[in-house]
Amino acid sequence: MSEQKTYEGRCFCGAVQLSVSGDPAGMGYCHCGSCRSWSAGPVNAFTLWNPAAVRVTRGVEHIGTYNLTPNSYRKWCKNCGGHLFTEHPGMGLTDVYAATIPGFPFEAGVHVHYQESRLRMKDGLPKMKDLPAEMGGSGVLVAE
Repeated sequence: MSEQKTYEGRCFCGAVQLSVSGDPAGMGYCHCGSCRSWSAGPVNAFTLWNPAAVRVTRGVEHIGTYNLTPNSYRKWCKNCGGHLFTEHPGMGLTDVYAATIPGFPFEAGVHVHYQESRLRMKDGLPKMKDLPAEMGGSGVLVAE
């Protein structure tokens, strides 16, 4: 029996700490306007996990939640404003921002919502118009 690897993460000030265990369901870059606005950057690096693999280990009382739509519950630290993760109940996944778990060996496999990109990335990875079909998107690829 193999032991699951666990990676530790935290908000900007460290008041909220979390861990992720095992392997993510997926990793990549999101270019949608919501992620760009929330992250205050041109692209967001994501890691998608089964919710049972994500555990807040300290500071749950400091976590704030915002949801623009019922598809995404964005979590942040109420002390420092540091972003933590987003729960996607419709997909049954939790997106822990790659920057939140610095020791995790992030390896992107896809770009989603690439048609909205403000920062073109020529890295040879698949570029999705929106989301893969199995996640409720069209599954359509767009040019790099």
